[in-house]
This record gives sequence, C-alpha cells and structure tokens, in this order.
Amino acid sequence: MRLVLLGAPGAGKGTQAARLAEELGIPHVATGDIFRAALKEGTPLGLQAKAYMERGELVPDQVVVAIVRERLAGADADEFILDGFPRTLPQAEALDATLSQLGRPLDEVVAIQVSRRALVERLTARRVCAGCGATYHLLYARPAEEGRCDRCGQTLVQRSDDTLETVERRLDVYEKDTLPLIDYYRKRGLLREVPGEGTVEEVTTSIRGQ
Repeated sequence: MRLVLLGAPGAGKGTQAARLAEELGIPHVATGDIFRAALKEGTPLGLQAKAYMERGELVPDQVVVAIVRERLAGADADEFILDGFPRTLPQAEALDATLSQLGRPLDEVVAIQVSRRALVERLTARRVCAGCGATYHLLYARPAEEGRCDRCGQTLVQRSDDTLETVERRLDVYEKDTLPLIDYYRKRGLLREVPGEGTVEEVTTSIRGQ
C-alpha cells in the first residue's frame, strides 16, 4: 500500500494516517512532524521552516521535497502512508518523479472532506502540552484537569498556528495551493473522496473502503 492522504488542516489526516499505518505495519510519513522535530532541535532545516510555519504559510517546496525524498528512499519505505505531502502541484510532480525513480508508484490518493466551519472549530480548540507534546481538544478530548496535561502535568498551550487569524490564513492557503491537487489526482484515476466529519472510526472505515 502506497497511499497519500489529502485534506485541509484539521481534517484528521494525522490521526487517520497513524491508525492505518499501525494497522498495516507500514511507515507513517508526516512532514509536519518532521519539521516540528527539526524546529525543536534547531537544525538548519528547522530554522528555515520556522518563520513559514508560525505564519501558517507553506514551507518552500525545495525544502519539503528534499526531506520527503530522503525519507521515501529508506529501506523500510517500500510501502507508506504520506500525510501532509504533497501540498502543491510542484510537490505532486516532484513526488511522481521521486517514486518513479524508486520504482514505488502510488496506489491511491484519499481526500478527506470536512467543511470550513468544522475545520475552524477543530483547529482553534486544539491544545498541546508544553512539556511532552500530548495533544488535547477542548470539545472532543479534554484533559482531566483544565489546562493541565494528563500525562505529565505540564501546562497546555495553544500553538501559534492554531489561533483564529492564523487558522483562517492556513485554510486560505490550502484552498489556493492544495485544492488543485484534487483535480490533478482525479485526472490520473488515483483519487477517492471520503467524508471526514463522522467519528474517527467511521472515517477510518471509509478510507479502508469498507
């Protein structure tokens, strides 16, 4: 299985990719996690990506493509689930070229569909532990003690890219730069669209095609 999950910020790509990767025993390649780790460690890549991520803008294609290409060339990545990449047509074309060189073509692209109103609600209510990085949601996954992490007791904070202003900007960027990928993959016969506003298990079942 070589799968790309498409969807706006907050559509649940990360949650679904992690569930499916564990179920299938294949790598979950998430560019967001890669960049946040690089940012935390202060690597050159992290420093390049920092300003873009904090403004809710896309990291330049050449940076993203380089790190994804390196990961997909790994010995364990004959199968994979891509989450957060590609986000632009040039990235999609670069992915095609990379997978062609590796002899690992895509099997399917699944687009998770969620309304803009629901996306804003999901993203602005997300909170992250300043200590261990655990994620909570004020509507769907509240901590036992308000403002405190269940795991380590540290303070929960709102990420700078989850404020209302930044969320609206992120969704505008998605609609401008990423929605064209829907047509790109549909024309190639790879696209399947699934509803993303049910329960986590319902969405997983839809992605499985059951």
